[in-house]
Amino acid sequence: MDALLLLGTVGVGKSKLAEAVSGLLEERGTVHAVLDLDDVRRLRPAPAGDPFQLEIELVNLAALAANFRAAGARLLVVAGVVETRAELARVLAAIGAERTEVVRLVAAPAALQERLRGRHVDDPDGLAWHLDRTVALTGILDDAALTERVLDTTGRAPRELAEDLLR
Repeated sequence: MDALLLLGTVGVGKSKLAEAVSGLLEERGTVHAVLDLDDVRRLRPAPAGDPFQLEIELVNLAALAANFRAAGARLLVVAGVVETRAELARVLAAIGAERTEVVRLVAAPAALQERLRGRHVDDPDGLAWHLDRTVALTGILDDAALTERVLDTTGRAPRELAEDLLR
């Protein structure tokens, strides 16, 4: 099984792009699976010392990847936030793919802010946290330089981006 890992800050479009890639793969008849790392680590409250639930994410990711592989998936599309090279190595090990393409998604700050405002209309505290987090996380990801492949999602539809990725 191969993997496509979509990384980026909050609001950049990782989940929407993963779903668009899934739609194209389905149209092509490619057996695949899609995982959003936010979903595989939802443990509340977060364990002490692991605020972003990385450890449960890795255990669940490894189990799910193995299950999808056993079910015949040829490609695993994974969307999430990975902040360091060490964390990336652990995620890749958990996926256990034969080949993995890692793509960082970026977007203009104004586009990120607009997307987050649309997502948190009735959640001012969540909006404030995510607006601060996207600025901090963008800097972290810039410094980490985890991949050479970067895709700008500003002003582009998920399907168009998915077509570019699958070429």
